[in-house]
Amino acid sequence: MSTRVKEIVDLMETFAPSKESMSWDNVGLQVGSLNHRLKKVLVCLDVNEAVIDEAIEVGANMIIAHHPLIFKAMAKISEEDVKGKIISKAIKNNISIYVSHTNIDIVDGGLNDYIVYKLGLSNTTILDIEDVEKLYKLAVFVPTSYTEVLAEAMAAAGGGHIGNYSHCSFRTSGIGTFKPLEGSQPFIGNKGQLERVEEVKLEAIVREKDLTVVLNEILRSHPYEEVAYDIYPLHNEGRLNGAGRIATLENSMLLSLFVEGIKASLNLDKVKVAGDVNSNIVKVAVVNGSGGDYIKAAIKAKCDCLITGDIKFHDAQMALDHGLNIIDIGHYESEIPFIEMVTEYLQNTLVHKKIQVVVIPSQVYSNPFQIL
Repeated sequence: MSTRVKEIVDLMETFAPSKESMSWDNVGLQVGSLNHRLKKVLVCLDVNEAVIDEAIEVGANMIIAHHPLIFKAMAKISEEDVKGKIISKAIKNNISIYVSHTNIDIVDGGLNDYIVYKLGLSNTTILDIEDVEKLYKLAVFVPTSYTEVLAEAMAAAGGGHIGNYSHCSFRTSGIGTFKPLEGSQPFIGNKGQLERVEEVKLEAIVREKDLTVVLNEILRSHPYEEVAYDIYPLHNEGRLNGAGRIATLENSMLLSLFVEGIKASLNLDKVKVAGDVNSNIVKVAVVNGSGGDYIKAAIKAKCDCLITGDIKFHDAQMALDHGLNIIDIGHYESEIPFIEMVTEYLQNTLVHKKIQVVVIPSQVYSNPFQIL
């Protein structure tokens, strides 16, 4: 059976749900159809005509991009317009375009975390918390002989995940009672007779984003015609999502040496630095893209340094006035790891799921700047 665009979209939504994006952002499927069949996916930073041509050349009929092709509302799509020409060319060649932007920046394991990993940093926390994931307790009553079947179905659908542990559940044995009435088709017992059955109350924590899928899988896998279950909202804090990361170095380091390490890790020839190169760095903030809006958050968190891109002159001055060093590695340079990260994620996941789709990293260089 051939793969459809929807299957790749579902994998991306599992990694970085679109609902986690900033309110001003525009993400998700922007061109094409979820039902289009595909064999190759091209991963890029920006969608321009060169990327569309690259997709055509390599036979990719889906593009996954970081920067939105359609950001603001468009009054018309015309081939005389640059963006309209790109959209038209994609449609004519049956190329679907999916965007993962601020959602993949901020989620756990997303682009901020990937850059932190590339820099060899650890002991991270979130710089600016956007939201706290809601958690629920799902309890389902199941005949004893079906406990393992339901437990596995629940876990496979995403239930019972706590931190780095899966299949987390609690089980209580008891007696369930019911009387099948006219029109019923009982799995156990007879119509009109009160039944007493040994059952297990199977409980697990479920993340809000997984709740519908987990419940549907339980209803599908449960042997009973009518399934008894309870859903309780919890006050437990789930996963935190937010912009930027803070990392604490194991040992202090001169800013000058830290900069050289960044250049080596990200394969950069030059970076812009605002600060005292002889100062010691211990606490570091990382924000991919344009991070000027997070200078105050880095100052409040008592960071020694902020690694980001697109820092304005006066913002750099304000940071220095508060003792915060700035390393501006460039907007493009801070986000180009998106291609590597998404390619690796999809390739590994597709192999695990035995889905035969080729994922190709784009070779188009879309940085509008050059250093002369």
